[in-house]
Amino acid sequence: MAVGTSIRKISMNAAVRAVVRMGIYVGAKVYFIYEGYQGMVDGGSNIAEADWESVSSILQVGGTIIGSARCQAFRTREGRLKAACNLLQRGITNLCVIGGDGSLTGANLFRKEWSGLLEELARNGQIDKEAVQKYAYLNVVGMVGSIDNDFCGTDMTIGTDSALHRIIEVVDAIMTTAQSHQRTFVLEVMGRHCGYLALVSALACGADWVFLPESPPEEGWEEQMCVKLSENRARKKRLNIIIVAEGAIDTQNKPITSEKIKELVVTQLGYDTRVTILGHVQRGGTPSAFDRILASRMGVEAVIALLEATPDTPACVVSLNGNHAVRLPLMECVQMTQDVQKAMDERRFQDAVRLRGRSFAGNLNTYKRLAIKLPDDQIPKTNCNVAVINVGAPAAGMNAAVRSAVRVGIADGHRMLAIYDGFDGFAKGQIKEIGWTDVGGWTGQGGSILGTKRVLPGKYLEEIATQMRTHSINALLIIGGFEAYLGLLELSAAREKHEEFCVPMVMVPATVSNNVPGSDFSIGADTALNTITDTCDRIKQSASGTKRRVFIIETMGGYCGYLANMGGLAAGADAAYIFEEPFDIRDLQSNVEHLTEKMKTTIQRGLVLRNESCSENYTTDFIYQLYSEEGKGVFDCRKNVLGHMQQGGAPSPFDRNFGTKISARAMEWITAKLKEARGRGKKFTTDDSICVLGISKRNVIFQPVAELKKQTDFEHRIPKEQWWLKLRPLMKILAKYKASYDVSDSGQLEHVQPWSV
Repeated sequence: MAVGTSIRKISMNAAVRAVVRMGIYVGAKVYFIYEGYQGMVDGGSNIAEADWESVSSILQVGGTIIGSARCQAFRTREGRLKAACNLLQRGITNLCVIGGDGSLTGANLFRKEWSGLLEELARNGQIDKEAVQKYAYLNVVGMVGSIDNDFCGTDMTIGTDSALHRIIEVVDAIMTTAQSHQRTFVLEVMGRHCGYLALVSALACGADWVFLPESPPEEGWEEQMCVKLSENRARKKRLNIIIVAEGAIDTQNKPITSEKIKELVVTQLGYDTRVTILGHVQRGGTPSAFDRILASRMGVEAVIALLEATPDTPACVVSLNGNHAVRLPLMECVQMTQDVQKAMDERRFQDAVRLRGRSFAGNLNTYKRLAIKLPDDQIPKTNCNVAVINVGAPAAGMNAAVRSAVRVGIADGHRMLAIYDGFDGFAKGQIKEIGWTDVGGWTGQGGSILGTKRVLPGKYLEEIATQMRTHSINALLIIGGFEAYLGLLELSAAREKHEEFCVPMVMVPATVSNNVPGSDFSIGADTALNTITDTCDRIKQSASGTKRRVFIIETMGGYCGYLANMGGLAAGADAAYIFEEPFDIRDLQSNVEHLTEKMKTTIQRGLVLRNESCSENYTTDFIYQLYSEEGKGVFDCRKNVLGHMQQGGAPSPFDRNFGTKISARAMEWITAKLKEARGRGKKFTTDDSICVLGISKRNVIFQPVAELKKQTDFEHRIPKEQWWLKLRPLMKILAKYKASYDVSDSGQLEHVQPWSV
């Protein structure tokens, strides 16, 4: 089995590490191919066997340790003949390629020609007839590494999330200059043929305007943009941000450059305008937690796909659909990717957006709704009041969710009300109308601007019902964690006694613990995960001089082990102790012995994560003291409790976008419910009018809170079934433990489904 990379991307190292370690785990010989296809053609020391230690300490390193290069020789049959000969010399017939559509297309051609190349090598006397029969088939599996997210068939390519981190870091830094200067910034991001980075970063920072190759602005956009900028400036907005994809075009396929936009703003409006071109900054830096986990999952899936491949299996790519790893025929994905470019060339821009997929089209529609406000006299009023409340502990991304809800609600004709300080504030009447401009600039702010408390509504039902009546609240959106879920249950139970609660209610999950039933993800969990991963990287680096050191790190999460487990996977931990998987003194002893053996290798440091409530007796102090005693003379120990730093900080791009999109979806549901009751004075008493909105595998779904009760472990405040536990063996395998990995969800080759608008 061989692994090779093509063009350099962030986060490829996590994929390389996963392929090597999973390959060794299943008993295969794994080879590095250095410098991409060029190394395969040149052979020699460019194809070298990899061992377990050769991929240690690379998770946090950007780029790829095995190098990559564009290769003209591989484009010729002669070059591919040399490559086949070099692979056969080492008995390699399984190839894992990490790259973009060009690299993957080349791999597929190589696979198709394989038998012909072998026969030619035999005729030339370079191999014998036995070798032709023994190595008759080449299996190819691809992983898509592209910061542009320009490959159809996957929701997210490896490297995209990290690139978004770089962009948002720059935008956040630019935002601070607005405190002293009134300026317009034109920000150019990568994306020659795909506007994903531009679109999602525009959503994440609330940009005033965005230019994409797939969706050019309408004729007369120059005037419209200037009107929009001047309106925003009139509303006391100190900073205008315009984001441009490097491949932005108009409806006639003529380029729209950042310099052209700057000239337009300066000439028409006279605003002080600056251009910032991010360039290759987006390709560098430390990979995000999301990218490391995605690359690790895809790498393991790629090895399993190679092991299960038969001579009849077409070349496939492993990709992400919602929260689900899937395998798709490589050439179907490549064909659809090429179809997007063809649609743009032919100015069929609606088709281009449709072919990009559901996620891209959804992002575009959400951006348009949130960025452009119609004049008040053009918005038909519903005479409905919709209230928004934050409940529980603060989570990064809550403010983005509130902003989205307020703006979508206003666009739908509702009067939006903000409830301050959770249910406590609700009972005291801390309720104010909130407008479009009131939530400007909220996406990048951490914590909860509305204020939030853990107080449940049970004690204040009478007072809350009075406030609902006083303010004529027709629907309620609750953004929060497990307390919000419990609060929703209490309001549901009180409907019989208080008719004021017979209105549509929906909850959007927002908690770092990621423990809300009904959703695989919660707003805030990704930011916390990045905090844990960054801290683990720094802690590991602190041991680079001392050697032989083990760190015990305690994470938040209550009884939910999501942060500890996924943080362990992203940071390359040796163990992660969680409540969901009970452990005893024998397991602790086994982990100590494992680390003792590890210290005999070149990797002389260890990382152990512990969820704060994983065990009543095996506390962080106990584990630290046990490791210190048992490791005497072999390694020393240090402990860190990360605490509330996991709840703070600016939201990650994922949390900003997840909060924005899921909250917009919740408001659309509220609008639909209110519409069906309009004029009939309908009371909402059925279970389907009080729901939790969440992501489950591939879908965004509304689930009645009454149905979720039986899926909930109330004592420990976690769902009875949690998807991420399936990834638990993955962390163990990559840390060199014996574990059985469930592949029941794998194995089926699916087909690419174009999404209809």
